[in-house]
Amino acid sequence: MKKVLPLLLIFFVFAGFGQERKYITVHRTQKLMGSRFDITVVAMNEEIGYINIDQAIAEITRIEKLISSWDPESETSLVNRNAGIKPVKVSLELFKLIERAKQISILTDGAFDISYASMDEVWKFDGSMRYKPTQKEVRESITKIGSERIILDKEKNTVFLKDVGMKISFGGIGKGYAADKAKKLLVSKQVIAGIINASGDLTTWGTKASGEKWLIGIANPLSKDRIFSWLPVIESSVATSGNYEKYVIINGKRYSHIIDPRTGYPSQGINSVSIFAKDAELCDALATAVYIMGKEAGLGLINQLPEAEVIIVDSKNKIHKSRGILFDNNP
Repeated sequence: MKKVLPLLLIFFVFAGFGQERKYITVHRTQKLMGSRFDITVVAMNEEIGYINIDQAIAEITRIEKLISSWDPESETSLVNRNAGIKPVKVSLELFKLIERAKQISILTDGAFDISYASMDEVWKFDGSMRYKPTQKEVRESITKIGSERIILDKEKNTVFLKDVGMKISFGGIGKGYAADKAKKLLVSKQVIAGIINASGDLTTWGTKASGEKWLIGIANPLSKDRIFSWLPVIESSVATSGNYEKYVIINGKRYSHIIDPRTGYPSQGINSVSIFAKDAELCDALATAVYIMGKEAGLGLINQLPEAEVIIVDSKNKIHKSRGILFDNNP
């Protein structure tokens, strides 16, 4: 359920008015959480800007140590090791993140589910997979999935996975959460503007050093170098899920890395989903969920959420959008 950046090319352009005080833009790219992070801040000078970026990197690294299912010392790994055995006391931060993830699972009828991780043993997208899993293997993997099996005790601050073999993973929400936390930290330190871009899951605040607005360019699906519409991203976030970069081909058939946790099989029918909302965490989770739910159900869901918008590109490269997206272009 990891995210990739398909046809939505992120371009930062300028439309607005200048500021009297002179600021500069400072940028760094670094691999964090197994993904590319592009961190941009607007600062008084380069030295301050790089100090701010270091602070953001430290916060993202802290989040990774909290939610990583690969780090055996993380709280998440401790929860997974005790699946079916006993509840595990966790930090309030992790407890609240799991609580929100369960709420999104309910909202999306299970299309988003952090307990999907048991399927990692069945579907592999690291180049090692040669054969399609058997129906039995898939059936067995989904018996360990279900947010209702994640038991939370608010009084004791514990998390319990009911069944042996259950696992939770934050691949569908973690980068967005980390981006939000890095932004919150920098805002608390009076960083006036910036962008935290976690491999296409991004959040923004403020304006460019010149005072001009950030916009994103929506690329033509048939020619990704051509921009057919621009959308403002003002104090808000964007996340994209797509099938372009991560997939496996077995017997000539292409399988997306985005697995429906309800069926155990890769989702089909959509090329990409881009969600626009205030928080990157919500964008991250909903982008995955809508991709899995499909065009009709996905649009139906987003049109009921006043805080979110969506652009869907289906398998025929036709564009579909929620009511708040104001452009009519279709390539």
